[in-house]
Amino acid sequence: MLNKMLFVCLFVALFSAGSSLSCRWMNDKFQQHSEESMALLDHMTNNSTNTTEDAELDASLAFPYSLYNQASNASDEDKLAFTVHVLREVCGLFEEDYSAASWEESTVEDFLIVLNRQADELSSCMGSHGRKKKSPKLQMYFKRLSQLVLKKKEHSAEAWELIRTEIQRHLQRADLLASSLIKLPADHIQHGVSDFI
Repeated sequence: MLNKMLFVCLFVALFSAGSSLSCRWMNDKFQQHSEESMALLDHMTNNSTNTTEDAELDASLAFPYSLYNQASNASDEDKLAFTVHVLREVCGLFEEDYSAASWEESTVEDFLIVLNRQADELSSCMGSHGRKKKSPKLQMYFKRLSQLVLKKKEHSAEAWELIRTEIQRHLQRADLLASSLIKLPADHIQHGVSDFI
């Protein structure tokens, strides 16, 4: 009888650990890394001689709010998978030639290190859930950004400033998605979120 109870307890513990998206990194480090990536993007702006006051993205490249709205109504696993996908696509854009932008290379490298770390750690929070899940529409959107902005404008400083601005919007929305999954400890809930962050 004792063996059966031990087996049931072990099974329940393993099942609940495997099905939960809560992980220490997400609760402890996610917000810190998000703030760091946004600060690095802002630093790129401060070091930029580029201007986009008159420049706008082509209408076919309108920000994909509908994809983020769908993701926000999805399961926790799908929210996390979508966030990881956004981070990976952003990193993919920076594999292209950004030398025309007046950004310090070390800032761009630090930015990519932070994004890759976020994507890797969020993927580990998912375990095997959703690692293969990608949004074809999101993938196509980033491909169009590459082709219709970067390549069409020959990777110019103006093109990269448009991309940087668009990336900022993506990271803000992805941050909101992932932040909705952070599990606050009970003692922090009564003091408010601002005390925790």
